[in-house]
Amino acid sequence: MWYTGVAIASLYGVICVMGLIGNITLIKTFCSAKSIRNVPNLFMSSLALGDVLLLVTCAPVDASRYLSDKWLFGRVGCKIIPFIQLTSVGVSVFTLTALSADRYRAIVKPLDIQTSSTTVSIVMRAALIWIFSLVLAVPEAIFSDLHVFNITSTNESFITCAPYPHGELHPKIYSTVSFLIFYIIPLLVITIYYTFIARSLMRSASDLPVEGNVHARRQAESRKRLAKMVLVFVVLFAVCWLPSHIIYLYRSYHYSQVDTSLVHFVCSVIARILAFTNSCLNPFALYLLSKTFKKQFNQHLCCCCHVLLKHSLQSPTYYNTHVTSVRSTHHSMASLSVINGRQLYQEDFV
Repeated sequence: MWYTGVAIASLYGVICVMGLIGNITLIKTFCSAKSIRNVPNLFMSSLALGDVLLLVTCAPVDASRYLSDKWLFGRVGCKIIPFIQLTSVGVSVFTLTALSADRYRAIVKPLDIQTSSTTVSIVMRAALIWIFSLVLAVPEAIFSDLHVFNITSTNESFITCAPYPHGELHPKIYSTVSFLIFYIIPLLVITIYYTFIARSLMRSASDLPVEGNVHARRQAESRKRLAKMVLVFVVLFAVCWLPSHIIYLYRSYHYSQVDTSLVHFVCSVIARILAFTNSCLNPFALYLLSKTFKKQFNQHLCCCCHVLLKHSLQSPTYYNTHVTSVRSTHHSMASLSVINGRQLYQEDFV
């Protein structure tokens, strides 16, 4: 079990490193390159900032649960970490909804986009999304606390961070409302937007003559390409977060029971890995879909690498070799099941 925990924590480390490199470079690219500072890209910067926040704070805490069967961050950490995670999820899904609305206006109602595409208005909308997400995450901070849980199979108890107190009704209501607000309703709104977008694109394609205006055709292709790009981000979010929501609902409806089965453990690990992987996918998806962003991204990444390399060559470096030994511990199958149960139930989903 110790080796399994180290392997899972290492995977978290890879996700964090890749995600931080991609998202920080994305933010730097969009902030410094005026030529690509448009509505979708400014929203993407806000989305990347939420992902950075999640990767810096919540991912290391989540990884630590596979290395220890105890909650290591106290009562304050139990309130702050779930609050940050839910805020980041809200920023992601509501920003994707705003991006879909922007693509709807650009394609279906292109005259309206001119009145609402100033930089100040975009920043204000992004700020409102952050404020709205913070407000919706407040109940998570209020109800999350350290609680005692019992494992009936081994007659043992443990203290861990849980999103709400014991009870039958509260966990079910809270998890269902969270699923609706942070997943179902935004994706339903996005689906409606893209239904109108698809109809408008098909209609405009049939209306354009074969020898039509070159500028009009290029503009239509550009809008179509941006709509596809946003749709890819939405699909990635929907796929990566659905397993996490399902596990969260399952635990909420069986709140008084601690599931120590191997199937539940594997499903939980996959769900958590997928959820955090979503925070590092967007920059790489954008890199593959946009030639302009790819060019700017390569320039900024190479510039950062050049500065770091130059700094390392100029400063004297001394290398010390340290030999460390790693002690492995062996546990009985009974204790493994108990630790499995503790680690499984400590994970707070959404």
